Amino acid sequence: MSKFNFKEFKPTSWSINNKTSIYILALFISLAGIYSYNTLPKEQFPDIVIPTIIVQTVYPGSSPKDIENLITKPIENKIKSISGVKKLSSSSIQDFSIITVEFDTDVKVDLAKQKVKDQVDKAKSELPTDLKTDPGVQEINFSDNPVLFINISGDIDLLSLKRYAEMAKEQIESLPAITRVDIVGALDRELHLAIMGSAGLTIEDVTRAIQYENMRISGGNIDVDKMQRSLSVSGEFKTKAELENIAIRTSPGATIYLRDVAEIVDGFKEKESYARLEGKNVITLNVVKRAGENLIQTSDKCHSIVEELQKNGSYPKKMDIVFTGDQSVKTRSTVHDLINTIIIGFILVTLILMFFMGAKNAIFVGLSVPLSCFIAFLIMPSIGFSLNMIVLFSFLLALGIVVDDAIVVIENTHRIFHKERLPIAVAAKKAAGEVFLPVLSGTLTTLSPFIPLAFWKGIVGKFMFFLPVTLIITLLASLLVAYIINPVFAVDFMDDENAPLDKAKESKSFRRTSIVLGTLSLFGYIAGGFGMGNLFVAFYGVYLLHHFWLRHIIARFQTTLWPNVQNK
Repeated sequence: MSKFNFKEFKPTSWSINNKTSIYILALFISLAGIYSYNTLPKEQFPDIVIPTIIVQTVYPGSSPKDIENLITKPIENKIKSISGVKKLSSSSIQDFSIITVEFDTDVKVDLAKQKVKDQVDKAKSELPTDLKTDPGVQEINFSDNPVLFINISGDIDLLSLKRYAEMAKEQIESLPAITRVDIVGALDRELHLAIMGSAGLTIEDVTRAIQYENMRISGGNIDVDKMQRSLSVSGEFKTKAELENIAIRTSPGATIYLRDVAEIVDGFKEKESYARLEGKNVITLNVVKRAGENLIQTSDKCHSIVEELQKNGSYPKKMDIVFTGDQSVKTRSTVHDLINTIIIGFILVTLILMFFMGAKNAIFVGLSVPLSCFIAFLIMPSIGFSLNMIVLFSFLLALGIVVDDAIVVIENTHRIFHKERLPIAVAAKKAAGEVFLPVLSGTLTTLSPFIPLAFWKGIVGKFMFFLPVTLIITLLASLLVAYIINPVFAVDFMDDENAPLDKAKESKSFRRTSIVLGTLSLFGYIAGGFGMGNLFVAFYGVYLLHHFWLRHIIARFQTTLWPNVQNK
């Protein structure tokens, strides 16, 4: 190589001299990128945290005006002094005060909550002294909204329905991605007690007797098989009869039973929540997902749990279960639509490149699209990104940009290889060295308009932050692919246009490509990846289109139409 005197780009020369390592690297990036894509949390929109704190104060027997003067204004005056408060609003109603504090988006929720707590504590000295409870401070977490509603109904009493609902709740809450499951519309059992006669007893006598009997008492420890076990005596009431048989000693010293002086009714608490579906009373499970978890996988697991309970006989056949408000349905549709759009865009980009660069060169360039995306997928988990509409739209926007670097490098390699008649490895090294600085400057100027977007303030800025960062990562990845991986592909697969056409070699290549793509399609279907199988079938369709028809049109375009356009 010493007889060739030209400026090299050292990383490109190293990759060409170590082609096996680069192929292994490309394979690793592809497999790891696909795995990272499958495991990335998938959401419809980015999970934006807006630091919002509410302060609630209950003061029974007070009018709205008194609530405002005695509770709301003193607390507001203290909170106003907190730095970073964007908006402060309050409502004073009968017996109740609520103050909402919205902070700037760059303030952490925990810090905002602590600041509000500190100021509320300072305001306590100015509040009425007869407040039964201190003002409550809590955060508003928008990720606490349910992502799925499971509605249980049937010709079964509500107590049995509640028991079945609790079975599903217990299993769903065991999933790591679930924060909690709330039961709505269920009846809670409650024993009602009405004193019918005094018999020398006071209300305090009855209350005290019930409290002393309805207790769980520790019984100490006992040695069992060289291990200490704790003992406890449970006296908690479970039936109406246990409550009726409580013995109460009267003031004169007589002993009577609670059933003699009181009427006990086994009933239910007053319902605080109701759930109805299609005009019928149901019990609803509100499933709340943890922030940042995979919405689609979480929904699928919840469906699987309920289906398993139905299959193994835990649920009766006459019980109906309906899923509503499943956010994963729209998220799944959005993700699949954008992924399909990206794939179609990738195929169209490759087809367009074929007309100007030829089929093989276009494929070299086109491969920079999936490889750049795979590298971005590998980086996203480390920066806390999920796969949402904004991120996928960024990939779609980057489709036509990520190929720019590879186009310049491959086209320059093609020119040097065919016009200067240098060996392909030398041509690739020289091509990369000649265009490195122009390509680098072009990539950086493309990135520069997106950098300010990453520092956009406010809620919109938090929402749009994913777009510039995804573009920046993907374009930088395309620079790496263009100078490390694409030259290796060119060295091994770029054909000499002046060499005679070998039909036997072409036929062998056609059979080999058909077998490879057919095997990959079949493997995709067998492995359960219907979309992956369809993808390779689509690639094979494009390959057949090019082999039997499109390559002749491309040849006429390159030899006749385009030269005529240039000459005119």
